[in-house]
Amino acid sequence: MSVQRGKPILTGPGRSYRWLVVAIAMLLAFAACAGPVADTEAADAAESVNPDVENLGPRDQVLFWTPEQQIAGYRNADLVADARWFEASDDPYPLAPAPRDLSAVTYEVEGETFTVEDYIRDRRIAGLLVVKDDEVLFERYGLGNDENSRWISFSIAKSVVSMLYGAAIADGYIDSVDDPVTKYLPLLAGGGYDGVSIRDVLQMSSGVDWNEDYADPESDVATLPGPIVQQTRYMAALEPLHSPGEVFNYNTGETNMAGAVLRAAIGNNLSTYLEHKVWGPFGMEADANWLLHEEGGGELGGCCINATLRDYARIGIFAMNGGVLRDGTRVLPEGWMEESTTPSSGYEGYGYLWWLAGEGVFAGIGIFGQYLWMDPAGGIVIVTHSAWPYATNPEYSRHRAALVEALADAVR
Repeated sequence: MSVQRGKPILTGPGRSYRWLVVAIAMLLAFAACAGPVADTEAADAAESVNPDVENLGPRDQVLFWTPEQQIAGYRNADLVADARWFEASDDPYPLAPAPRDLSAVTYEVEGETFTVEDYIRDRRIAGLLVVKDDEVLFERYGLGNDENSRWISFSIAKSVVSMLYGAAIADGYIDSVDDPVTKYLPLLAGGGYDGVSIRDVLQMSSGVDWNEDYADPESDVATLPGPIVQQTRYMAALEPLHSPGEVFNYNTGETNMAGAVLRAAIGNNLSTYLEHKVWGPFGMEADANWLLHEEGGGELGGCCINATLRDYARIGIFAMNGGVLRDGTRVLPEGWMEESTTPSSGYEGYGYLWWLAGEGVFAGIGIFGQYLWMDPAGGIVIVTHSAWPYATNPEYSRHRAALVEALADAVR
């Protein structure tokens, strides 16, 4: 049974969720990156600090939180905004300890050599986990976190939504990804989403005219309302710019619409559905929560599941196993994960809300360094919880890519 806990600190009618809208939009927007929030000395000092979340300040400043605010907010997101809880399994999926000393593994960036230990120390890592064939080979925590700490996923939630679409198709709530989104969410009809399929939305290739310019106060991403009904009406009023399925365009509103369409199709909350289809049956070991558009409303389709490092790894294992439970029960349709991780016609680096790296490797990625990386052929899952001083940053991304490849090579 899904549970709702606690009382959000920031409440009241008409409060803005634009901090989340902007934050999830910035995931790998290719050129955009927020400025640094603090110098190295402040970042080091933050590792031993866990201030009260009441001191976080306005949520629309999340992209510019100090290191101390990041740690408190990312670890306690359900106290900052409305969230819906879902419960752990009574029979957790076993991850057997098989520790290996990988801290001295080296990687190179621009001709300079670094170690895993360097990365953990210098990139504000709250957790780093390497799992191969259900064995935990390496597990480290920082910034005051431990194995019981929940941490915000940001856009990794999108990839979970992708899998829930597969479950909804298997359950008969959705006939096909080729169905028009207006079939399940008629409020989208009459504008740019007429003729747009679920597949187009999952691939962010609806073709609607959408401006994701964070510096423009009149852009769509800056003016998109928070409450889901108002947001849906806003999206319905957008005009078509390209034919559906042809052009990839990172679209914040579209990912939230993916969540709203799914919620309408299943007639239930996404948290409840996730709990009953995956979280409990597959064997997640800790309760988790998902942030909402508004109090009592629907989950953000594009953001903000809050879970432990090990349970993110279990999400990766579930995905690599094709959506099959330990007892052989199939939750996702046969071939769903292969289809989901096939390059789209609009952009070869993107599938159904998954980022693709070639050779079967795929990932869920969230701003400020959240990462869920999977290599099905090698049986490897690598997860990071982070509080980077940047939402996105080319240098940090290069270090992460080199680190992950070095770790994967070391355990293959």
